[in-house]
Amino acid sequence: MNDSEKSAGHPASTRRTIRIVVILAVLGALAIGGLYHYVTSGGLRARQKPSKLEIFVASSLVDLSIPKEAREMKNPLTASADGADVAAGRELYRKSCEICHGFDGSGKTAASAGLYPPPLDLRRASLAKEKRTDGELFYFIRNGVRNTGMPGWQLPDQQTWQLVAYIRNLPETVSLEAQSANTEYESSITTAHYVGSVSCQSCHAELYAHWRKTPMANVVRDPHEHPDAIIPDLSTTNSLVTFTTNDIAFVYGSRWKQRYFKKVGDDYYPYPAQWDITHQQWRPYFAKDDWWSPLYPPDNFQRPTSALCDGCHSVNYDIKSKTVTEWNVGCERCHGPGSEHVQHPTSFNIVNPAHQGYVAAGDVCMSCHSQGRPLTNPIDGKYYDWPAGYDVNHHLKDFWKFEDHKLGETSFTHFGDGTAHKNRMQGNDYVTSQMYTHGVACFTCHDAHGTEYPASLRKPAATLCLDCHGPNSPNGPHAPTLEAHTHHLPGSAGSDCIACHMPKIAQTIADVNVRSHTFRFVTPAMSEALHIPNACNICHADKSTAWATDALKSWSDRSPWRMAN
Repeated sequence: MNDSEKSAGHPASTRRTIRIVVILAVLGALAIGGLYHYVTSGGLRARQKPSKLEIFVASSLVDLSIPKEAREMKNPLTASADGADVAAGRELYRKSCEICHGFDGSGKTAASAGLYPPPLDLRRASLAKEKRTDGELFYFIRNGVRNTGMPGWQLPDQQTWQLVAYIRNLPETVSLEAQSANTEYESSITTAHYVGSVSCQSCHAELYAHWRKTPMANVVRDPHEHPDAIIPDLSTTNSLVTFTTNDIAFVYGSRWKQRYFKKVGDDYYPYPAQWDITHQQWRPYFAKDDWWSPLYPPDNFQRPTSALCDGCHSVNYDIKSKTVTEWNVGCERCHGPGSEHVQHPTSFNIVNPAHQGYVAAGDVCMSCHSQGRPLTNPIDGKYYDWPAGYDVNHHLKDFWKFEDHKLGETSFTHFGDGTAHKNRMQGNDYVTSQMYTHGVACFTCHDAHGTEYPASLRKPAATLCLDCHGPNSPNGPHAPTLEAHTHHLPGSAGSDCIACHMPKIAQTIADVNVRSHTFRFVTPAMSEALHIPNACNICHADKSTAWATDALKSWSDRSPWRMAN
């Protein structure tokens, strides 16, 4: 290039530089102007929800701020649900964290309602989605997050790890927002078909192994395949027992009672004898007080299980062909048809009750754990005692209606106040409770996949209740100590939460009862007026209801007028 060409190029280069400077200046001015407008229009207000861009940038910066060595830290403490470290973590959480994060980690509290960015979602599903490690949780607790409501807590390492252990054991609740049963799932889920629980085993081996041992997975058994299924000794003479092992096609039950069924054609019929497991004795079996009893002949062998039992003891019972995908309460009973999920495993093509609204989530369990009747009855000439046609992709209310109750009337199904009088009514009780309306779900307390605790509880009952309730908890009880609330010694039966709030008053067989699920405290005075058992006199059976009422009225933290009515 000669000198004239070089000199001629300078103006062009200068012009390009000027243009770049001008563009950058304009962009800078726009950025400053936009920032100024954002700030002056309320962009720094905690009540103003940030834009998606701001949320993305902020969350990305937070993630980038976590050192690699912090992510990789392991909790040296045990996270056992009923362990001492989790219990200690619960007390720390209640004292320092619950006011913003809520008792369940959802952040749905008065303190956090207008806080943006909102408190970190500590619920199990959210932590799993974000792949939060124990080390990251430790880092957040220790250091906080600048420019948010999350402070850095100067706790000893052991206490910080105890908090992490408890966060991994927070109670699991559901959304109270109204939504359909399958709002977040792909449309293909409604065209999926049933494939059986065995199809779930390869990906969910641990859950499958736990479930296989539960009563859910073993409520119906063929004694020819499982000789150990029959509990009593049938060789012992008893006038009620007119059948042998070879006559039994199916055995129902293994916890409170056991019944035996004969196959005739394509249906099953109950023998008129049942085994009382608690008392180890035979008792007659003939239903005479159920709503459907007058609609069937007074003969067990004219009362088929297809209409009266099988829909709740199987997966995908077809009332036309009387066939099932599998007997027992299998995976797809709660999660819906799984063919699409087996082919392409994602969280969007299988139902997870934990991700549904509280109504749909409750429906899954209450479709069988309730007393009611189908909206359409009879169906093809038969009266059904289970919600024929319902599955977890639908609304239970479109198929099933709970049994009615008249206040003050004691019936086969209800006590005078509307509390369940018999077993299989947990749902009838539960929908009337404060728990139900606050997002506490069946699976908050129970794990249908099985646990080491009675009734498949996630933790021992006393520990479980104290996750949400307890002294200094916004959820109550409003007393300085647990014994100050119960007026009984620590560790005694009278200080057991479920003894007072979930007494065993719903009959399952003879004098064997299951627990109420209204969670209401029944006063002795209510026993007098409405003939419903109360917890005081269940324990103090040698005392009168008048004695119990006088005792409660003497407690200074109870209204004597409430206790007398």
